[in-house]
Amino acid sequence: MEKEIIALQLAHILGEEFPPEDLQQKLEYPKHSQHGDISFPCFFLAGHFRRNPKEIAEELSSQLTHPIFTKTEAVHGYVNIFLDQPFMTNHVLNRVLQEGYGSHSFGEGERVVLDLSAPNIAKPFSMGHLRSTIIGNSLALLAEKCGYTSVKINYIGDYGTQFGHLLAAYKKWGDEETIQKAPLKELSNIYVRFHEESKHDPSLIEEGREWFKRLEKGGTEAVTLWKWFRELSLLKFDEIYEQLGISFDMTRGEAYYSDKMEETISLLEEKGMVEKSDGALVVRLDEYDLPPCLIVKSNGTTTYATRDLTAAIDRYRTYGFSKSLYVVGNEQTLHFEQIKKVLEKAGFPWASSMQHISFGMMLQNGKKMSTRKGRTILLEDVLQEAGERAGGNNRIGTGAVIFHDLKHHRLNDVEFSLDDMLTFEGTTGPYIQYTYARAISLLDKAEFSLNTELDDSSAWEVVKQLHAFPEEIERAFLQSDPSIIARYVLRLAKYFNQYYAHTKILQADQLDKRLTLVFSVTKVLEEGLHLLGMETVEKM
Repeated sequence: MEKEIIALQLAHILGEEFPPEDLQQKLEYPKHSQHGDISFPCFFLAGHFRRNPKEIAEELSSQLTHPIFTKTEAVHGYVNIFLDQPFMTNHVLNRVLQEGYGSHSFGEGERVVLDLSAPNIAKPFSMGHLRSTIIGNSLALLAEKCGYTSVKINYIGDYGTQFGHLLAAYKKWGDEETIQKAPLKELSNIYVRFHEESKHDPSLIEEGREWFKRLEKGGTEAVTLWKWFRELSLLKFDEIYEQLGISFDMTRGEAYYSDKMEETISLLEEKGMVEKSDGALVVRLDEYDLPPCLIVKSNGTTTYATRDLTAAIDRYRTYGFSKSLYVVGNEQTLHFEQIKKVLEKAGFPWASSMQHISFGMMLQNGKKMSTRKGRTILLEDVLQEAGERAGGNNRIGTGAVIFHDLKHHRLNDVEFSLDDMLTFEGTTGPYIQYTYARAISLLDKAEFSLNTELDDSSAWEVVKQLHAFPEEIERAFLQSDPSIIARYVLRLAKYFNQYYAHTKILQADQLDKRLTLVFSVTKVLEEGLHLLGMETVEKM
């Protein structure tokens, strides 16, 4: 509201060359309260008006006036605007108390498809898989908060050359009884052993290729073993997803497209896009300054690209999405650039709505986790230990793991540390959950009636944070970055705890008004944590 008012007034003063929507984008929230509640920098106007920004700011400050402004001042080329705190507090609290506070409608009638998690069967669900899973889940929740229908797809890695390697490894060293007892750990062990021994015996790699060819051609033994590995893996994955509180609208493996790729290859051939190169089939992407996209290998087997192209076409036919988000690590950037450009070149206009939501790596002692190299931390072990350290409360333990990841900008690498995750001080999940529980305990201490007529300058920073929630949600979705919400709930918790420490909230003559503020904080904290895929805890 106040930004719109300021932008309209500025547009009226500055003239039609400066549309209100552009001016609104220029408005800033000052870091320090002595600089007002909203600031307008005038430096970009200097060239247009051929005047000093300081003079422009002084002139604008003298002309800006509205009942919700208590003061405007010009300081070093900025117009600083101070808002009427009692009026704004009443306005904000009334909005917070309405159903669905923070929601947007700009996504109504549109669908977002998200490709997330996508662990490989026959491998443990490691901390390295956590990022795609929880970033993707949070983005789906943010999409829904902005009015979209979200479709979460778990595109299981159950096909490709590595399964030839696994089949070869099982035939050499596998034991059915041992694998039944601890399927993912044992399958991982023989997979790691295969890669270690193949360094000294290259013939193993050729054996792996042969087993994958048998799998692609439907060989009975290869398919039977593969189905067994897949079933064991999915059962274990479901246990982890249940603990994380994450579900999917569709779980589908790459193998689903094994009999559908011929249609894709034929389509590309009909459009004259496919060329032979050293016995392989490729689509050249020279016009995009990209290397050729490999469609069929020289030995006749298909590739990740072939399956992803086929899956993309199938998803658009099924869902008619307006956005298709691939929540996959940074190392796959080139792959998704190629997929998108091949589809654009093939004449699919919807390819422009595909977006790779990349993210940094989960590190262990500064190094990337790797199943192949035997350097990994199992997520189920982490979740179990986190719950134990949190006094047996899995909501706190799981929330700590989720928050530790999502508080980092998604493009940054994250160093694994259980100690850092579970502290109750600083920028952690337990700190936010403790703040929520503390606020709930206040509400339990006294009966109160909702009253938004709070005139309390010490609550102003809390009110401003509550007011910012809808804007932060929109920003987090548009930037595909849940860390915006994580940092927001940290700020809200910090300002609330400062207010709690210095204010007698249960003071009789202010009780209704101050507990209304506390109630508003619990509502927004709960929704903020929900958007991160976390649950609240009422007692700690």
